[in-house]
Order: sequence, then C-alpha cells, then structure tokens
Amino acid sequence: MIRKIKFLIILLIAFLTLSSVPVFGIIDSGTANAEIKILNSQLKEKKKALDEIKTKQEEYSQIIKQHQESKATLESQLAILENRILKSELDIQETELLIDEMNLQIRKLNLDIAATDKTIEGEKLHLSELLKLVYKQNQASTLEILLLNSSLADFLNQVKYLEDTNEEIASSLDELRKYKDNLEKDQQAKVEKNQELLALKEDLIKKKDALEYEKDNKENILVQTASREKEFQSLLEQAKAEQAQASSEIVSLENTVRRKLSALDSSKLEKLDSEFAWPVPKNYITSTFHDPDYPYRKIIGEHPAVDIRAAHGTTLRAAASGYVAKVKFDGSRSYGYIMIIHGDGYSTVYGHVSRVTVAEDDYVLQGQVIGASGGMPGTPGAGYFTTGPHLHFEIRKDGIPVNPLNYLP
Repeated sequence: MIRKIKFLIILLIAFLTLSSVPVFGIIDSGTANAEIKILNSQLKEKKKALDEIKTKQEEYSQIIKQHQESKATLESQLAILENRILKSELDIQETELLIDEMNLQIRKLNLDIAATDKTIEGEKLHLSELLKLVYKQNQASTLEILLLNSSLADFLNQVKYLEDTNEEIASSLDELRKYKDNLEKDQQAKVEKNQELLALKEDLIKKKDALEYEKDNKENILVQTASREKEFQSLLEQAKAEQAQASSEIVSLENTVRRKLSALDSSKLEKLDSEFAWPVPKNYITSTFHDPDYPYRKIIGEHPAVDIRAAHGTTLRAAASGYVAKVKFDGSRSYGYIMIIHGDGYSTVYGHVSRVTVAEDDYVLQGQVIGASGGMPGTPGAGYFTTGPHLHFEIRKDGIPVNPLNYLP
C-alpha cells in the first residue's frame, strides 16, 4: 500500500511541477487560424459563384428545351446550338470554380494536418517531461521525508485524486492515438481530393473539346444554308430521308440476314459473338443514348446510340465477331454506316464512317479493322447534320436499340 501511495505522490509532484506548462503550449495557432478564416471566406465566395452559374445553366437548358419542342427552322436550330455553346461555356466555368474550390479545400486540409502534427508533438513533449520528472523524483529522498513527517491518513485522503490523475495520463495517451488516426484519415482525404482534382481537370479538357464540336457544327450549318431558311429546309428533308432509310434498312436487314445465316451450316452460326469491345479507343461520350439535349432530336428523333469522340479518320474496329450485313458508303457527304450481325440477337451499327475496308457478307473478328470514323461536318459519310468528328455507335437487341454503355467494358 505504501509503495502505491509513493508512486501516486510522485505523479502528483510531477503534475504540480508541470502545472505551469500548458498541454498545447508549443502551438502558435494564430497564423493558421487567420489563414483558415481567409480560406473559409474564399470558399464561401466560390460556392456563391457556383450557385449563380447553376441558375444560368438552368435558364439555358429551358431555352434549349423550348426550341427543341418548336418547329425545326434555321433560326430554332441555330438558337439550340448557340445556347448549347453558352451552356457549355458555363459548364467550363463551373468546372474551373470547382477546381479552385478543391484547391482551397486542400490548402485548408494542409493547415489542419500541420495543426494536428503540432498537437501530437505537444502531447509527446508534455508526456516526456512528465515521465522525466517522475523518474527524477523517484531517485530523490524527498518522498521518504514527506512520508515520515506527515500522517498516513493525509496521504490516504489524496489517493483517490492521485488515482484519477493516473487515469488522466492513460486518457492522454488515448487522445494521442486518436490524433494519429485523424492525421492518417486527413492524409487519405488529401490523396482522394487530389484525385478528384485531376479528374476535374480532365473533364474540363473534354468539355472544351465538346464546345469546339458545337461551334464547328453551327458554322457548318451556316455555310451549307448561307443563312437561308429555304436551303435549311432542303437539307433537313434530305437528312430526314437518309435517317428514315437507314432505320428501315437496319430493321429489315436484321431479319433478312439472320434467316440467311440460319439456312447455312451451323458452324457459321457458332462464329457469331455477343461480347462487345470499344470500336474506337474509349473516350468522352459527346451524346448519350436517348440524350435529351441532342441537338437534332427534332430531325431524327431519339438518339439511338452513343457518340464517342474520335478524331476524323480514327481506326474503326468490329465491336464483336459477326457478319457484315450492310455497308452504306459511296464517298459522298451522305450518311455512311456499317452494320454487323452478332450472336444472341445482337447487332451493331457504326455511323458517320469516312472509310470502309469490309464488304457485305464478310465475316469479321472482334477487333478487326472495318474502316475509319468520320463525322467532320461536310466530309464524306458525315451526313448533312453532324455534331463534329465522332463515331455514332449503336447496339441493337432483336432489332431494338439498347444503351451501348450497358454492354461495353
């Protein structure tokens, strides 16, 4: 019992000696707090700017929707493209603001990590000094003297307090572990935020490229029509007729070619494939399946494909093994495409082709070169209305278009 009391008194003396040393006394947080206050103010301004951009984005979306629902005229089509361009510019501004906001958050996180490091060092220093004093007091004879000249009852009255003090040391160690855990979490959060920042930068580049597509598209319409409604309506009729013919051919060929294949030996049917790969290098999707913002919905209806950004002349490969059912390409500006029949009721369509290297009834393997992508306004195979260089890629199941992104790896 005396030994226990002796140890607890050592702790008491140590704490009394350290009473003038604050636990976090080494931390000069004034500068850090001032910078964090500035960062919080800047973050608030960024969030306000983002809210304003979102309001404008919604306004442009409503204008685009109104023109899409109106009669297809040169004025309405140009208005759609113009507002899409303006909205794209706002999207870019939004991305830039998000990047700025992310950088501010990272700076703030760095300050938090630095402050946590200082706190940990402060805790370590405090505990180190405490242990040093305990050791020194344990080597001296002061305690023996105190025990001899004071009543044991007085010391026993302080036992509970000293035990609480001992628990305080254990609690302090637990806090130190928590600080370390929080630091590790903060560091992981910083890594994740950096990754998000890189993704935002990539998205910004893609949005800028998509904006150039829209501008090229608008210029192409103006060149083709010379800003006259009559010429626009003429091109519109040609485009509608081409799309209607292509859709009709694709549906009828689906059944015709499968009947033809069924009449052949079964080994040919076994060669059909239904596992898909990207027909061009995986890239930014400029228009999604049934995209509500597709600028030519009034002309061709729902967008039955995904438009994959690809430079004009990009090598085009078969997404799966199968038989070439249709090649529509004559070197003119008319819409050019390739259709391939695959297994399990699937088929693929590759639109806006600028070059073809296969013929109808050819058997192609997955990944085999079948031509080149196009889509540059006014070039062979692009069609009269195109949103810029890309591949129009369809996957059909039993003749009905399905979302290709659900099938691509």
